[in-house]
Formats: sequence, C-alpha cells, structure tokens
Amino acid sequence: MAGACGRSGSDSADGGSSASTSAADAKCKGATLEATEIGVSATEITVEVMADTGSSLAPGLFQGNVDAMNGYAKYVNANGGVGCRQLKVISWDSKLSPEESKNGIINACKNALAMVGGNALFNPDVSVLGNCADKAGQPVGLPDFVALANDINEQCAPNSWVIQAVAETCAADGKPPTGPRDLKSFVGFLKYLQSQQPDLKGIWLVPGDLPTTVQSATYQIQANKQVGIDIVDSFKTSGSLQQAGFTPFVQAIKDSNSNYVYNGSNDANMIKMRKETAAQGYNGVKVWACSLACYTEKFKAEGATVDNTYVWTQFLPFEEADSNANLKAYIDSVGGKPDSFGMQAWQAGMLFKATIDKIVAADGPNGITRTSVISTMKTITDFTAGGTMGPKSAKGFSDCMVVMQIKGGKFTRVTGKAGEFTCEPQNVITVANFDPAAEASKVH
Repeated sequence: MAGACGRSGSDSADGGSSASTSAADAKCKGATLEATEIGVSATEITVEVMADTGSSLAPGLFQGNVDAMNGYAKYVNANGGVGCRQLKVISWDSKLSPEESKNGIINACKNALAMVGGNALFNPDVSVLGNCADKAGQPVGLPDFVALANDINEQCAPNSWVIQAVAETCAADGKPPTGPRDLKSFVGFLKYLQSQQPDLKGIWLVPGDLPTTVQSATYQIQANKQVGIDIVDSFKTSGSLQQAGFTPFVQAIKDSNSNYVYNGSNDANMIKMRKETAAQGYNGVKVWACSLACYTEKFKAEGATVDNTYVWTQFLPFEEADSNANLKAYIDSVGGKPDSFGMQAWQAGMLFKATIDKIVAADGPNGITRTSVISTMKTITDFTAGGTMGPKSAKGFSDCMVVMQIKGGKFTRVTGKAGEFTCEPQNVITVANFDPAAEASKVH
C-alpha cells in the first residue's frame, strides 16, 4: 500500500499558508482595532467550543475537545494571537442532547464570532447556523469549524467545515439527504486488516445510544461486506452497558467461529468486550479492530487485556510529535495528555486561524465579520492542519490513513513511515443506493 504523502514539522505552524500569516501579521502593525462583529472586540476574538461532556451515558466523553481548544487559545495567544487580537474560548456542554445542542448554537450566536472544535453527536436542529443575526441584525449565519459532525444535519449545513470525513453528498442548500443514496466509506484500514488475516469473519459493535450514531455505523458495516469481510451480526452497545451485557456478543462470535471483532463504539466498550471474551475462554479472534475512539491513554493503560488491537487515524500519531511542530504544539498544550477527538479540535482551531489570516491579509484586521469568515472558510479546499492530516475540503473525505497496533502497552505504527500518511484513492469506496435510517432499524 504505497502512495504515501508526507508532511513534516516544517509545515506552516498555523496550518494556513505562511504567506497569509505574514501578510496578516504585517496588517496588525499600527492598526486601530475596532469591534467589528459579535464576538470581535478591539482586543479579543471569542469562539465557542460545544461538546458532549456531561451526559450520564458517557461522562467526559469529548472533554478532549474542550481541553484542546483551551490549549489552542493559550498557544495562539503566546504566539501573537489571531486577527491582531487575543483568542478567547467559551465552552458549552451539549450533553448528548438535541435540546442542549440547539441551545449551544444559540449561545454561540449571541456571544461568539464562530463555533470552533466542536463534537456534539445529537445535533438535528442547526437552523441557527443558517440564520444567526450578525452585529447589524442581518441573518448572515454562524460559521461552524467543527471537529466531528456525526449528525447529518450539521454535516451538511452550508456554514459548517468538518475536520472529520463527511460520508454524505450534501446539497448546496444544506438540506440533508434522505432515503436510499450513495455514501462514502473508508476501507483502507479494512484492506490492511485483510492483508494480515484473509477470510475475516465476525461481528460489528454499533454505538447504540443515539439514532445518529447507529445510522452512521450502518454504511460502514456495509462497506465491510463490500470488501469481502463476512459480518455475521451487528449489535448495539451503550455507554452504560456493563461487562456482563457483552455476553451475548461473545456467544455470537463463539457460535459462528468468528476471527474478527470491529468496535465502532468507544474505548470502554472495546475493553469490556475484550475482557468478557477472555472470561469466556474464547481465543479465536485474530483481529480486534477499532477506530480512533480506542486511540486513548485509557485504552493503553489496560495493558495485556487489549494487546494487538488495531486502530486507525487520519492524523499523525502522537508518538511522532518530533516529526511535526504542530502535533507537538498540541500535545504540549494539553500537558502531554493528548486525545484523538482533541486532536481534531486543535486542527479545527488551526483552520479557524488560517481563515482569519486570509481575511486580515486581504481586508485588514477590521474586516473580520461572520460574513467574511463564512465566505473565506469555503475557499480553503486542501487543508492539512500544518501536515498533521491529509488534504481535505469542507465536506471532503481524505483518503489518507495511519494504522497502528497496540503492543506491550504501546501504540506501534504498522503502515507507512513516521511523519507520513498512506494515501490511496481506493482507500475510499462508495456504498451505493443505501438508506442508513432504514438499515438502522434492523440493528438489534
């Protein structure tokens, strides 16, 4: 699997072009700064990070996003600020709740220039992103530089720029697609797993607490089938499910003689699945696979319990901080305790700064308005966050990856070279004529 596209720590430290950054810095000298927009005073730019942190289903779930944005503000402010001003971050706990997600958008509309670095899984009503009034009272909308948008409504909102891959083909007006349709799914990781263990057969664990998370799992399960993996069953899991609740899942892999388990849920569920499988004495699973949700310190701390689990990411591994200055800046900013979802929030912060730099370079530091942010963010179509991720557009789907395996309590890269990605067009496939809502109703 060749085709590596490398980015090194010598990339622009802000994630934008060095030309835009230099031009923006030049415009700051001698400028008389004004309060140009809601969330933009003469001294500060305020942004809001909204994340699910306080739900009893999964306490602290996306605290990494909040920590990353707070760290990013400190880092940026220590290095000249943004838009000739200091960056201020306010946070909102969306609590895995559609009501709190909507309230968070309303709060940002009232108090912030933009939303940056968010991760709210259940976010169906994003109307305020489209009609939020600016300082002049005009319904220009609210920019949303979102780390991960699992809800199709936020994914497809015209004013959202999504760091995580977007599977849907979104209409220009932001109306979410319904019914059977084509979706993209990443299979580069699956093909790597097949190269290690042919004839994969097993189960898929689906994050079952929210309708949106179940739906987003369905086309990934179908993608497994399309590349030749035999998925014998799929099961909803919950953040509140205790280890004993995994007994039926283990029974399913025993009954089918399975050699493969893919966890589409969080790290805690993979840990429980591994423990319950061991408790029942089944050792037939040759490939334990997980997304970036298992790329955590908590997972690593389980030691031999989770040994040999494969994970994949679309950003450079934390273990390779020496290869990229932007990656190192993130890790240092959170006290050496990085988080996968936090990394995406940091990248969203870099995207926000790259957008502001372009505005200031073109129109000066008093040209920063929601209208200018929304129009400028859409012109950034090959963002790499200073080489920490593969090139991507607002609604794009990067074909780049890094695969790791946890061995002896350490995540070890198993594809490509340090500081680089493996990028192949065939890493992304189309799941055709597929209705996630209809398929979600079949998952038990």
